[in-house]
Amino acid sequence: MPENSPTSGRRWAHPVVTGTAGLVIGAAGVGLAWGLSAGATSASKTFTLKGTLTLTGDNVPSGDTSENCTGYEGYDDIGAGAAVTVYDNAGKAIAQGALGVGKPHDAACVFHAAVPGVPNGPRFYQVEVSHRGKLTVSSTEAKAGGFAASLG
Repeated sequence: MPENSPTSGRRWAHPVVTGTAGLVIGAAGVGLAWGLSAGATSASKTFTLKGTLTLTGDNVPSGDTSENCTGYEGYDDIGAGAAVTVYDNAGKAIAQGALGVGKPHDAACVFHAAVPGVPNGPRFYQVEVSHRGKLTVSSTEAKAGGFAASLG
């Protein structure tokens, strides 16, 4: 067909329209994938730090009973509801939780701790129960429920 034929423009228009449609559909697919992945990762931007605090010595009930226990004689700040604060590696408080109910175990009182909403990111965290000083925990330990402390 000659170049000035009425059908010569149609051959060129068809690939352009097809290419443009492909770009639009591809961009929409990529945008949808990004949107879905952003929604999935927003929940994983934080985690709940879990662990235990064990109170030993003369500050806990003796024996293994089914009763709840709390600290006394200088450790009366250690009990259910005591603050557990998580700090980032710069020393800024980033999340707060609390101790659960203490349960006697082998002449000790064991409290489970939970701190929800700890942001991911730092290589290590510092954790403080009540006003008892900060303990350093690696990010891996914190996420795996590896926080463990003892007093007494």
